[in-house]
Amino acid sequence: MNDEVEQLVEQIAFELRQRQWMLVTAESCTGGGVSQALTSLAGSSAWFERGYVTYSNRSKQEMLGVGDELIVRHGAVSVEVVEAMAKGALVNGGGQVSLAISGIAGPSGGSALKPVGTVCFSWVINKISFITDTVVFNGDRGSIRAQAVVYSLRGLLHVLKKKVPA
Repeated sequence: MNDEVEQLVEQIAFELRQRQWMLVTAESCTGGGVSQALTSLAGSSAWFERGYVTYSNRSKQEMLGVGDELIVRHGAVSVEVVEAMAKGALVNGGGQVSLAISGIAGPSGGSALKPVGTVCFSWVINKISFITDTVVFNGDRGSIRAQAVVYSLRGLLHVLKKKVPA
């Protein structure tokens, strides 16, 4: 884990502990990388509830309640699907905060509309405050996944510090 990730996790832990909130993650293309980074900090069970790795469409449906029609209409890599993933993570995971990620890490699977490196993010607080974003990262599969982990943690910290009162 690099220094930036370590610092982000420490700051996220502080913000969550201050509010006595629990975090739930729903990851696709990062394959649990965000959860691994978060739980690398000792004592993370005080603020990290659980992480879902929902790589397949079926797992998104079964574990998070993402509707099949949503995936068919928008694709698994879309803000609509990551919002549904984040909501489902909160409903099924028992936390107050969630983040969800779905993307195309490559080397194949991209298209003209969604090239390799496209990653969608959603951060949700108390099932009401939704922030979503889509980014196209450059690099190989490992680099795209690592960038997505860092970006999701930065976004989570931003949401905790700037968007929601304690």
